[in-house]
Amino acid sequence: MKILAIIPARSGSKRLPGKNVKILKGKPLIEWSIDAIKDIDEICDILISTDDPIAAEISHNSGVLVPWLRPAELADDLSSSADVALHALNWYENNNCEVDGVLLLQPTSPFRHKETIIKGINLFKQNKQCSIVGFSPAQSHPWLCFKINGLIMDSFFAENSKKLRSQDLPPAFVVNGSFYLISPENLRITNSFYASQIIPLISDRPEEAIDIDSEWDWRLAEFIADEFL
Repeated sequence: MKILAIIPARSGSKRLPGKNVKILKGKPLIEWSIDAIKDIDEICDILISTDDPIAAEISHNSGVLVPWLRPAELADDLSSSADVALHALNWYENNNCEVDGVLLLQPTSPFRHKETIIKGINLFKQNKQCSIVGFSPAQSHPWLCFKINGLIMDSFFAENSKKLRSQDLPPAFVVNGSFYLISPENLRITNSFYASQIIPLISDRPEEAIDIDSEWDWRLAEFIADEFL
């Protein structure tokens, strides 16, 4: 099986400028994702899609594929991950070889364990018609969430959900942003990493749910990195 791993690293973060090249415990953030997938047999190439020359240089020095700087029309706030991945996939298959899967790894999720990645790849081997997406247990159960209705708080769900004990609620999960794997065919059909059927790659490790988007997230990542290394 040949899987193309794509790491998107746009330069335009507003909440935490330059986060993809920011140094986390001695190495740029983007290198954490590169290092996590090196030496996995099924991954035929690691391609970095970035509009940032600094991220491109760091990635090139790490020995991965940086064939171009991402076009401006794919580097703004409206650009979707699927569009970015399709641009990279089309280039790769036109210039190298066809692949069986497209793995998207956001650099803002630095604490993936290699065994989790391999587990996700094995799930894909068994379910190629589905997409494999990383999930973590929800910290706040949706049945316990409320919305403001005028001056009053209303439950998002049925009225009787307020009477349920937390231990009686069914398990709830959220997309953690750390892992997306789909076939090229499904990616092109859906223009999304969510196929009509999604197989969850569930992680109970809280560090794998970290998605760095703010200064507070960065401080938490620095704390976790001491234990992760």
